[in-house]
Amino acid sequence: MAMLRSNANRAFLPEQVGRLIVQPVQAESVAFQTTSPVTISGEQFRVPIVAEDPTAAWTAEGAEITPSDATLDEEVVKPAKVAGLTIISRELADDSSPAAAQIVGQGLARDIAKQVDAAFFGNLAAPAPPGLGSLTTAPEVDAGAAWADADPFAHAISLAEQEGATLTAFVANPTDALALSTLKEGTGSNKPLLGSDPTMPTRRTVQGVPLWVSPKVTAGTIWGYDRNFVMTVLREGTTLAVDSSAYFSSDRIGVRATMRVGFAFPHPASVIKISLTAP
Repeated sequence: MAMLRSNANRAFLPEQVGRLIVQPVQAESVAFQTTSPVTISGEQFRVPIVAEDPTAAWTAEGAEITPSDATLDEEVVKPAKVAGLTIISRELADDSSPAAAQIVGQGLARDIAKQVDAAFFGNLAAPAPPGLGSLTTAPEVDAGAAWADADPFAHAISLAEQEGATLTAFVANPTDALALSTLKEGTGSNKPLLGSDPTMPTRRTVQGVPLWVSPKVTAGTIWGYDRNFVMTVLREGTTLAVDSSAYFSSDRIGVRATMRVGFAFPHPASVIKISLTAP
């Protein structure tokens, strides 16, 4: 692999890192695809939050307008490091095929994307960033003991609308997505309950909202959110480095990738959790 060979014991150039790691992770990760991505250069990202709007009132012509102040707050996000390390043989490193470099990069990117989604849809221990599972104030919808109809999703959409949000994605575990896909509109009907996106025929929709699938979502739980109020924060400085010194005795080469990612939920009341009732 000419690229790895020429970069032995040093980091790749930023454009190479973007092509081999950053772009594939963003394309693979459901978190990146369904939220608003933000790229920062510093250690922290501050999201301004209007906790309470200023008050408006009907006022007679010529009368004094009563002033009021907005209640402001902020959410501070500090992206955490997610890293991947793969060990390759010298023979693979010497391969001059560009496809070989792409395969190594894709493997690291897939693993990092899985870890990003695991953190986003869960509530992992530090140093992973807090995810959806950490939102203790997120409204919940009880879907009953089993998926039976689209009513829980209509309820979720209504709850979000009451908070001034429009759900742009539902994300489910593959098991739940399959159960929903087999439901029909009614007894004796062969028409699926789920709709389809005219622009992407393979994408399913529930109540007009795209249904995404991620194995990192806990089975029995489906998240719904408005991408305008959920952000995936990527810090600049993603690295891809190669080093042969640590594996000198076995004539192998280490390829390491690091990325710093965090999540922001400035309006947690607009994030809706739909859950099956535990048996």
